[in-house]
Amino acid sequence: MMSARTLMIQGTGSDAGKSTLVAGLCRVLRRRGVRVAPFKPQNMSLNSAVGADGGELGRAQALQAQAAGIAPTSDMNPVLLKPESDCDAQVIIHGRPVGTLSAAGYHDYKQVAREAVLRSYGRLAAAYEFVLVEGAGSPAEVNLRANDIANMGFAESVDCPVALIADIDRGGVFAQFVGTLELLSPTERARVTGFVINRFRGERALLDPGLRWLEARTGKPVFGVLPYLRGLHLDAEDGISREPIEHASAPGVVRVVVPVSPRIANHTDLDPLRHHPQVELRYAEESRECAATDLVILPGSKSVRADLAALRARGWGAYLERHLRYGGRVMGICGGMQMLGERIDDPAGIEGTAGSTEGFGWLRLRSTLASEKQLRNVRGRLVLEGAELRGYEIHMGTSAGPALARPLLRLDDGRTDGAISDDGQVLGTYVHGVFEAPAACAALLRWAGLAAPLERDHEALRERALDRLADVIEDSVALEPLLGGR
Repeated sequence: MMSARTLMIQGTGSDAGKSTLVAGLCRVLRRRGVRVAPFKPQNMSLNSAVGADGGELGRAQALQAQAAGIAPTSDMNPVLLKPESDCDAQVIIHGRPVGTLSAAGYHDYKQVAREAVLRSYGRLAAAYEFVLVEGAGSPAEVNLRANDIANMGFAESVDCPVALIADIDRGGVFAQFVGTLELLSPTERARVTGFVINRFRGERALLDPGLRWLEARTGKPVFGVLPYLRGLHLDAEDGISREPIEHASAPGVVRVVVPVSPRIANHTDLDPLRHHPQVELRYAEESRECAATDLVILPGSKSVRADLAALRARGWGAYLERHLRYGGRVMGICGGMQMLGERIDDPAGIEGTAGSTEGFGWLRLRSTLASEKQLRNVRGRLVLEGAELRGYEIHMGTSAGPALARPLLRLDDGRTDGAISDDGQVLGTYVHGVFEAPAACAALLRWAGLAAPLERDHEALRERALDRLADVIEDSVALEPLLGGR
């Protein structure tokens, strides 16, 4: 079936480094003049982006497309699962939602999803010279082997080689590799061409005997050992990064708190603030963890009413009320803006049981959830200082009310977006990515109380990180055997 050369990177578990390795390899091949595309058959993530085709895809695949120097499209992630509860997820096929399914319901749906995966792969394989495929979780999850489309089921379908990556920083790396191979079928085991070890720190000489044992035990080579890269901050596929960021000293500082709800979504919106030398950003689940701050940001949510209830139960309503009474600022993005309004209506039960929930009430608007998801890339300007920005919308509802008469954004397509409260302390917007543009980020930080914010180009920071990652891969991995497959 293949026309492009194809390599699949699978991990011995979640967060082994699959997304990072694929991104780095995309940049390596791009620098060699190879037309390469990333591909993840099935992704489960609440961090997503809008592709150039107007479809939704995982944030990690959008980053990998940037590493490859191409525009992201939904073909790069044809099946995206966005959890709405512990048992249910919104299923997105070719960039568009098809409904919410339980885990058992999705298992029965996999044959349809499989056809979508193979169609997308076929289009990429016909358009590019190389396709780098990222697996999901681990191929050794024996309970999920039937109708698998995320790991070996896909690799067997298109007959592509597989390299395994494991995180040595977690410990037990040799058991991870050997155990994974033991749980594969003979044909799947033969498909594995070798190993990559990720996040190694320490004396390499102490590792070498283990590498020789692993190669002798399995008959497969170790392609390379990637060092633990401190300060490599790229868009997270899903989980929130708690790794502290060391900043050079900079004048002034603004303190930002981000409440973490159970279904927090697109928290990558806050990455430009995490990396800003004048921002102290903290994620917090409980309000009692937090002292006074300058700005509280409510990010997106996949289950807005349920997350709003969870925030209230954790004391965030009282915290925000006190915060505003003492002159603090509050911002809501997407679902966070809906929470800041007066009411959220879900008459059709889009995100759970049909009904309505009172919002925090600091913006005079009401939001209604609807079945048609709004997906678009946008450009425009902040009303604050006229700062230019670009971003994207991903939301299941619309908002109406007098607060929208004071918008936060004027978009190039003629629409306005968001709201500013009458007292100027509360902002809301449906647009993700508003902190990415240097001027827009600086304008929002000035609104938050930072007298002289530095303008930081987050896009340039991301590019430098990708180049650094590619440099390390070139130095640490035997690329010709890895990319050559079998």
